[in-house]
Order: sequence, then C-alpha cells, then structure tokens
Amino acid sequence: MEFAEVARELLLVAPADFVRERTARQRAVRKDDRALATRIGGLRKPAPAAWVVELLAHEGALDEAVDLGPAIRQAQADADPAAIRQLRQQRGAVVTALAQAGADLASHAGHPATSAVLDQVRATIEAAMTDPHAGAAVRSGLLVRPLESAGFEAVDLDGALADPDAVPDAWSGTDAEPIPITSARRTREASRASRPDPGPRAEPESEEQPTPAADPAAERRAAREAESVARSESRDADAALDAAESDLEVAEDHRSDLERQLAEATAAVGRAERARDEAEAASDRARELLRAAQRHRRDVGR
Repeated sequence: MEFAEVARELLLVAPADFVRERTARQRAVRKDDRALATRIGGLRKPAPAAWVVELLAHEGALDEAVDLGPAIRQAQADADPAAIRQLRQQRGAVVTALAQAGADLASHAGHPATSAVLDQVRATIEAAMTDPHAGAAVRSGLLVRPLESAGFEAVDLDGALADPDAVPDAWSGTDAEPIPITSARRTREASRASRPDPGPRAEPESEEQPTPAADPAAERRAAREAESVARSESRDADAALDAAESDLEVAEDHRSDLERQLAEATAAVGRAERARDEAEAASDRARELLRAAQRHRRDVGR
C-alpha cells in the first residue's frame, strides 16, 4: 500500500481521533513495511478546517468550485466588469453552499465545526478558485492545513500537503520549488555572518537625514517571510504535540499490558496458594490416617 493511499484514509478521521487511528495503522504495517510505518508515524494531524475540506473532497463536492476558477481568472484578465460581477455572485453562492455541506458532514461525523473553522473552509475553497495549484491541492485528499489567497499572488502551499510528491499538479508551473524554512534561515544567517564589520558607528550629524522611501514589495516579502516562519514554528509545535500524544498512547498501552500481566500473576499466586493449602490439608489427613492405621495394627497384634 502506498503512503498517499494510507494518508488519504487517515486524514478523513476526525482530528480528535486521529492520533489513535494513526498509531493503530502504524502498528499494523510495521512488521511488513517499516519504512511505510515510519512515514505513517510522521503524518501530521490535519487542522480542523483541512479535515472538513477532506470530507468535501472525498464526496467529490469541490469539483464545481475548482472548475469555476479558470472562468473567474479569465474574466479578471479581460477586465470584464459584468462577467466578473456575475462570476463573483456565483462564487459566493458556491462557497456558501459548500461551507454548509462541510458543516453537515462534520456534524454527521460527530465533530461539529465552529464558525471560525468554517471561515477557514471558505477561505480555502476561495483559494482553490484563485490558484489552479491550490485547486489541485484541495482536491487531492491530502490537505493538512487550510489555504488562503492573497490578491493575485500564488497561494502558499508550503507544508499544505501530507505527500506533495503525490500531487504534482499542485506544484507544476511554479517558478521554483519551495525553499524549506530551515534552509532560508541558514541562508539569511550566513549572509549576515559574511557581512564586514562596519566598525564604530559614526556620531549622528546635526542635520536630519532624509528617511528612505518605504519599498512596498520589500515589506510584502518581509511579511510573507515572517508568516512563513510563524507557520513553520506552528507546524513544529503541532508535530511535537502529535508525537507527545502518540508516545503517551504507547505508554498507556504498555501500562495496560503491565497491569494485565500483574493481575494475571496475582491470580496465579492466589491459585498456587490455594493449591498449597489444599495439598497441606491432604497431607495432614494422610498422616492422620497413617497414624490410625499404625495404631490399629498394634492393637490387632496384641
């Protein structure tokens, strides 16, 4: 079985039950395929909004929304106000209907979605309409976090999929492969370290220096970088939480095994003690019978 296939099944499990089901699947395949078991153990728990989107994708309910995307993008490219207005109305109706369908699916699964989660579901569906790569991502059944579009920029898909290699359409056509956050950090740190020491800072001149004009593009890049770092730290924290929950579940299973073994050992000791008492009583009776037989023989011999 391929990892993507297992991941699609697990990502349909409600987030509250995810760690337990993931551990069970990992144990089930560990004997036959340790590499697959390792990948299953590293599968991230989906965010609640991503889980709701998975439910919609599993039902094939997202096709209309994603297919509406090219028409919207073409109308925007043609600057056709009437077409844009009509398509936006249609988009709003589709997104609203899908959010309600997702809420119904979540409730039916026993885990109702909050209004905040449904807001993220709507944003994810709108992102799928905005960017064709995001559309492929939400229909893949491998989404682990919600998406958000930012104007005409490409939707950030870094860390959005459980198995990016299984969804090539989510990445094809981009200018370059996403740079891992850790690599970006190392690059920035190396750049800072390689800068020459400017030496003592000069005393400020009496006259005010003109403030350089703000660069909107640089500010947007800095904002995206800060958001990307924050998202990475959030993913790391979620992964640490998942690992701790998994370790706790394993420890609890081990404790249950030990408690069961202790109970069985205690019962065995009890049975052994009862058998010893019965054997001791039988030995006492046998000795008494022996003494009686010996007395009877002496009485007969007189």
